[in-house]
Amino acid sequence: MKYIYSLFTLLIMISCAEKEDIAKNWQLSKTIPITGVNAIGMAVGSEGIWLSDGDHNRLVLINDEGKTVKTIDSLDRPMHIDAAEDILYVPQYGNDEVSVFIKEEKEVFMLSDSLDAPAGVSSYNQEKAIADFYNHRILYSKDGKDFISFGKEGKAHGDFYYPTDVQITENNIWVADAYNNRIQVFDKQGTFLKVIGVDQKMNAATGIFVNPTEVFVADFENDRVLVFNHEGVLQQELTKGVEKPIEVIQHQGQVFVSNYRKSELLVFDWKAIPEGENVGEDTHNHNHNH
Repeated sequence: MKYIYSLFTLLIMISCAEKEDIAKNWQLSKTIPITGVNAIGMAVGSEGIWLSDGDHNRLVLINDEGKTVKTIDSLDRPMHIDAAEDILYVPQYGNDEVSVFIKEEKEVFMLSDSLDAPAGVSSYNQEKAIADFYNHRILYSKDGKDFISFGKEGKAHGDFYYPTDVQITENNIWVADAYNNRIQVFDKQGTFLKVIGVDQKMNAATGIFVNPTEVFVADFENDRVLVFNHEGVLQQELTKGVEKPIEVIQHQGQVFVSNYRKSELLVFDWKAIPEGENVGEDTHNHNHNH
């Protein structure tokens, strides 16, 4: 009996190992039309996905079919937004202001320093960061009140040339350094750590999303989303259906990409590559937990 049990256990282990070895990647699952919305930024709040419709000076909450269920109007070109449950953080490129909406009631994010076209904002617990586009810098605060500033216009490590998006993670600050065509990574004192993507010949790195193992970058003019690991090694290149991507986020295990000029969202799922399929440039096969 013990022998049969051991054999059964071994077969299960072999089966599990084989499943783990199945090649997987991000694959396009569906396209969601967002008619009349040119989404620049996306953020996941308590009610679902919010879009910043900068061309129409508003925020839009959509349902699973892409239909508008709620709007916040009278903004001035909202850009790469962020959300934390019922709180929305909205950089307004047109009026040099970051607004905070708590259950859709507006407050102005007060800063002792002046912004010049804020393009992106990130919230992580109490921490906040702002990509200050025309000032070529990042503002960062550990408590959401007192900010440090780092960066200046330039091409060297630690410099920026129109940063458009920013994301805070547990240990780092990640910046889409748009027209230097790269991602830069800093510690929370603003010290430069590393650069990602310079070997991929990006053309306008407009949006960034970082999960525990991957870095997604919207490569706007090249009609693709690049997926790196945290060390900057390219894992996958998403091109199917991608046209002028400006933002990328992850929600409930799926990756959403905003095709800015086509008013649509692309949804990618992490799944097995069909046997015998030639995936071409859409994959650098990799396996890990999601």
